[in-house]
Amino acid sequence: MNAHQCTQVMDPHSINITDATGSYSLGESWLSPRRWQISVDYRYLHSHRHFVGTIEQTQRATERTEVNNIIHLVNLSATYEISPRFSLSTTVPLFFADRYSQRTPEQVTSANGIGDISVVGRVWLLRPPAESRQNISFGFGLKLPTGKAGAVDTVNTSTGPVQRIVDQSIQPGDGGYGYIVDFQGYKAIKKATVYASGVYLISPRNTNGVLTGRSRASEAVMSVADQYSYRAGAILPFPKFHSLVWSMGIRGEGVPSRDVFGKSDGFRRPGFSIDVEPGLIYMKGKNTWSFSVPVPFLRDRTRSVPDIRENRHGDAAFADYVLLIGYSRRF
Repeated sequence: MNAHQCTQVMDPHSINITDATGSYSLGESWLSPRRWQISVDYRYLHSHRHFVGTIEQTQRATERTEVNNIIHLVNLSATYEISPRFSLSTTVPLFFADRYSQRTPEQVTSANGIGDISVVGRVWLLRPPAESRQNISFGFGLKLPTGKAGAVDTVNTSTGPVQRIVDQSIQPGDGGYGYIVDFQGYKAIKKATVYASGVYLISPRNTNGVLTGRSRASEAVMSVADQYSYRAGAILPFPKFHSLVWSMGIRGEGVPSRDVFGKSDGFRRPGFSIDVEPGLIYMKGKNTWSFSVPVPFLRDRTRSVPDIRENRHGDAAFADYVLLIGYSRRF
């Protein structure tokens, strides 16, 4: 799972709404048993707006102390339909990120490579496509620590090149095994389809041993945090374009201050954003294209365990929008 803004949040495409479009019969919507689906998803964000709680630190822009993250994430996924109700999916993330401060824009740190690979099995409660106007699925899986958690980069300083461990927010991996629980469901109501989905990553490991370079002993190493994402909304067809539908919904992503299992020590930037997410989905035969631009209306950098213990409140940077583009093909 991968970085989001200055907090760490998993890939959003581990949950999707394209299954809900099956109620429109826009081509071959359902994946038949013993068939494959290959997906490529792209995510872009540029985070630079700093928040403490829900209050934006606007002085950071005038003081030129904003820290910028520019992240490109490409997810390669393969799904095999074992039976009409059971499927198995594997996702390999490719991660490309840069981080710099406005005060020293020439000191760019970068991290690239494969992120943490995930494997998830899913089951539909009802047998598709007979009940395709409503259904709900549950998924359970494993996140593997395949991404580098201690990536380093060379930075040019006034005294010469220096090698540094890059910030936690642009590390390709978190160094821990994780357990994935997700759901997705939909129901057709006349011409509309309402949908909801969510995913939670349980990370039992406390810290990963990677040094942060921060001054406080309580934040000396990186925390391995739980993560979550959810979305809900409605899909409607365009009257004159049978293969095209549009969606409007709410999307949320976040990192909790405390994990469900295990300790929550070390450095993390907990928080969440809640977005309005307009989008388009185009389906033709075996092919599906999707496009959405979540725009936040609430951003909240919550307090970490070290923050609470030491009676302070750290900050985190959030993006003004996220660009999501997806393509999938059934074979």
